[in-house]
Amino acid sequence: SSGLLSSGASRDRGIGRAVAASLPRALAMQAASEMASVSFSHVHIYCDSLRELQEYKALEAKLNAFVASAGAALAREGSADIPAGSAAWRSLVAAHGHPVTGEKDPASWSQCRQDIVEQMLVGLGWRITGALDTPETRSFVVTSRDDDGVKVVVTAHRSCSMRELAGSPDAAQKRARLEDAPAHFEAANLARFSMHRAGREGIAVLGFAVAPGGLERLHARYRDSHPKLLMPGTPRGYGDTKVLEVYAYYRGEKCVSDADPGTVLRFVERGDKDESWVLPGLRRVPAEFDPTSLPAYCDHWVSNVVSREGFLDTLNDTLGFTPKVDFNAGVVAAGEAQIESTVTGNEPGSLLKDAGVALKDQSQVYLPINNALSEVGHVHLYLKEIGQGVQHIASRVSDLPALVQRANDVRKMTGAGLSFLSIPRSYYGCLTAKWLSSSAGIDLAAAERVVAAVIAAGIADRTGAVDLDVTREKVAQALPADVGASVVEHVLRARYSNMFALLRDQVSEATYMKIVRNNILVDIQGGDLLFQIFTTTVLQRAPGEEAPFFEFIQRVCSEKRDPATGQHRPLKPGCGGFGIRNFLTLFLSIEVSKAAKARLEALAAEKTELARYYGRMVDAFTAQLEESNPVLTAISDAMTAEGEALERGDAEVARVAAAAKAQGQKDLMTVSTKYKDIMRDFRASAPAGA
Repeated sequence: SSGLLSSGASRDRGIGRAVAASLPRALAMQAASEMASVSFSHVHIYCDSLRELQEYKALEAKLNAFVASAGAALAREGSADIPAGSAAWRSLVAAHGHPVTGEKDPASWSQCRQDIVEQMLVGLGWRITGALDTPETRSFVVTSRDDDGVKVVVTAHRSCSMRELAGSPDAAQKRARLEDAPAHFEAANLARFSMHRAGREGIAVLGFAVAPGGLERLHARYRDSHPKLLMPGTPRGYGDTKVLEVYAYYRGEKCVSDADPGTVLRFVERGDKDESWVLPGLRRVPAEFDPTSLPAYCDHWVSNVVSREGFLDTLNDTLGFTPKVDFNAGVVAAGEAQIESTVTGNEPGSLLKDAGVALKDQSQVYLPINNALSEVGHVHLYLKEIGQGVQHIASRVSDLPALVQRANDVRKMTGAGLSFLSIPRSYYGCLTAKWLSSSAGIDLAAAERVVAAVIAAGIADRTGAVDLDVTREKVAQALPADVGASVVEHVLRARYSNMFALLRDQVSEATYMKIVRNNILVDIQGGDLLFQIFTTTVLQRAPGEEAPFFEFIQRVCSEKRDPATGQHRPLKPGCGGFGIRNFLTLFLSIEVSKAAKARLEALAAEKTELARYYGRMVDAFTAQLEESNPVLTAISDAMTAEGEALERGDAEVARVAAAAKAQGQKDLMTVSTKYKDIMRDFRASAPAGA
């Protein structure tokens, strides 16, 4: 398996990429300058159906009225008043009806068969800002409140679902194509994607903006190095705008195998006279954003592929992209499920002078790429069930706790929007006698009596998870009489003790509680913070099906000064990394969610033995996370130390840090192997129905 590398490093994977990755940053940027310069533009989703524009606009109007009337119920600080918010939503029915959402019971919300446009409008406060109807298809552009941020194009056939198109490709030609309709909105594209993606909805196209003069060079590189990936008829011209479309992946090995006709990379070089919005053919439509919605910006787009090396090489050949970070099998192993992942990207040479510029920058492109190493787990099942494709898209915001709190509150009030992946409470912290003794400075016997007392009072459960809503007064009343009052604060801190060990006083107690309540993941690298969260699957028709999802992150870049000048150094793109600790947490949480769901289904069916089996799986995945976390922290610290030493030219410190990193990887592989064996033994003795 590949090593876990610090930012900017690479193993030798092909002469061209290895040389580029080993160059100093300035030379790598010079080599990249010979390539076409690209930046994030848009993603394009193909889905089963879309409603009329006016119905979505009616929903937007209702949502704006809801935010205005809900008032304090949606306050950003503290807990939301869900009953008051629900009442405010219901009060709007007389004036606004039930556009798009219908009449929903929030308690029965399900992630399956959701309207993806509705989810973005309700859950994120995004709005439709562009539209196009052709005789074959209907398309919308959904964006956040900043035109320079995330742009999601969504297209559906006007009369056929994706599954119907896959089963009958001729259905794409049921209506005569409008002669001047852009090729990228033809129904044949939906049919092609659907036929090669098991009839599923999905994220079909990754779109990039190309700097003037770059598209011709990019086309030449594909023509000379990867002609099989060029789509028929590409590039196309629309006035003075040019669009190049290529297949993203090969079916197997690069150049030897045929192109995979599913996912597409689209490159758009816009002309000065082009008045369309995002893509030729799309017209702008007016939109009003509510004051609680946040602007969002593209951060990275993730693919699950058969040949990670082949895709990395292709991107290096055509775009000059080089690997930035590798996650080896030890980092991303949930029991028997193992993958490898590499983050590749460009070298735009951007100088990010402050946090505002860093938030909005779209010139730094990151494309993480996953491949499965085992025939178990999410990535393997995704590839087996759907095929190669985009696993998720990640968007960057200025206040992640506020975005997630808003989405969760609005879903609970309206029964519509988005939900997020559940994270074990142990990730954030639990109350144990050993921890309390160390944290509060009391002897172990006293700590054990405190833990027993708060469990007896119902303040914590037997796993040590402390009630998120407990008051200081209730904790004080539960403590043994001979224990000091200062212990109260430590009992309350146990709700986020693991986070506090990482961040200390960098964030407030209110922010810590938002993080825990909303299942936000946290990582830190050299003073840079990364907050991230993953939605449950979107574009999912039935429970248990593999499907893509969204990720949202917040990067908090530490401000560093040049020791020679005393001036602030420019901020580093991608500060905070890609969540080395959280990468494992994501994959473990996916497996935990599946096992927990299976356990509930078994209990409902009164299959006690089967429920016990899935319960043991949940316990094993959770234990792996707890055992891996300190090792991951050590690796992250070593990576940061190595990178900083290399930057200042301290070879000896870099060597020591690299050795610590290597030892951490060995330790992590030991943990990974241990739980791989445990899960293999579980499956070998699985009861009927597992």
